[in-house]
Amino acid sequence: MTNRTYLIIGFLMTAAMAGILLAMGRIPICDCGYVLFWTPASDLAGSSQHIADWYTPSHIIHGFLFYWFLWLLFRARPVGERALGAILIEAAWEVVENSPWIIDRYREATIAVGYNGDSVLNSIFDVIWMLAGFWFAWRMPVWVTVVAGIVFELLALWVIRDNLTLNVLMLLYPIESIKIWQGG
Repeated sequence: MTNRTYLIIGFLMTAAMAGILLAMGRIPICDCGYVLFWTPASDLAGSSQHIADWYTPSHIIHGFLFYWFLWLLFRARPVGERALGAILIEAAWEVVENSPWIIDRYREATIAVGYNGDSVLNSIFDVIWMLAGFWFAWRMPVWVTVVAGIVFELLALWVIRDNLTLNVLMLLYPIESIKIWQGG
């Protein structure tokens, strides 16, 4: 396949995800009626509603992890096919993450008491941020990607007391002392 074919298929996969999210009742953009590039940590209501926020580094790290995982499983396949696999995984997660079951789980098990799920715009950009991480992992030496992932995790931990590691841990196996610490 050509790069253009991969691009078209990736676009269609992301559009299908957006269509599913809209059919699930997800809002297209923030209820506030405008779109921001960056939502600061102090804007809890705008988190996961705009283009980027403090959870964006987690999606970039998804790209790092998906690149390495798909390289291990399918290293003989072209990188474009592996990128489509990464889009499929990320898009599937966005649909699951915005299901009532996971939204309620976030509210119950984490500090995200007021979490209402992502806007469709945010989910689309989560896929794009993941692809940026995928591309970075493809182009950079492994050590650079590992260092970038650690920096992203530590920065998010410092600013919002949350990151990909804690997000997964608290979703799967909530620890009350961590929840209390995250609440400040």
